[in-house]
Amino acid sequence: MTTNAAGTAAEPPQRARRRTPAGAAVLRPDVTEAIRAAVFEELAAVGYARMSIEGIARRAGVGKTAVYRRWRSKLHLVLDVVSAMAVLGLPAPDTGSLEGDLRLLYEVTSRALRHPVASQIIPDLQAEAARNPDIAEAFQKALRDGQEGVASKVIAAATARGELSPGLDPDLALDLISGPLYWRSVVIRSPKPPKGYLDKLARATAGALKAL
Repeated sequence: MTTNAAGTAAEPPQRARRRTPAGAAVLRPDVTEAIRAAVFEELAAVGYARMSIEGIARRAGVGKTAVYRRWRSKLHLVLDVVSAMAVLGLPAPDTGSLEGDLRLLYEVTSRALRHPVASQIIPDLQAEAARNPDIAEAFQKALRDGQEGVASKVIAAATARGELSPGLDPDLALDLISGPLYWRSVVIRSPKPPKGYLDKLARATAGALKAL
């Protein structure tokens, strides 16, 4: 409480009413995640070419405005979602041996690639990447960063155990680790690997890495 010039009590100044922030500050995370999930579902259902903001909004249970407040176009929305794939990545295995780590990595990756959504989205985005350099760059980065992060940990652990020699070419190692399974699952779109295939692949890859 303060006094004014006349010596009488003066009311304390009123605090300015805090205004509700506008724009990106009030974007609800749950709505954003619902839209991202809807993008994957819409891509799997109709493909990039036929995908629309209206369809995504309907699938997410929101209005088109909610989508446009976050992304200014279908392209930017897809690029954001694809780029986020790299952040998620795969868990780094830790079995105590190079062959064991590779076997577990191949099992997890094989299951992920056989998922109905992934099996539809990846070939479609590959086809679209041939026509759109922006999608090509984002798609390649998402796939490479996700695999490279895990592969580097597998190689580092094997090197620390003395299974691999230091100074291994990281690009060549990544090609050896990731190439065969992606070729089988993504390029020729083979069904579930036959019994024993992942064991043989892990053993062969471990032998190739040790020979470098």
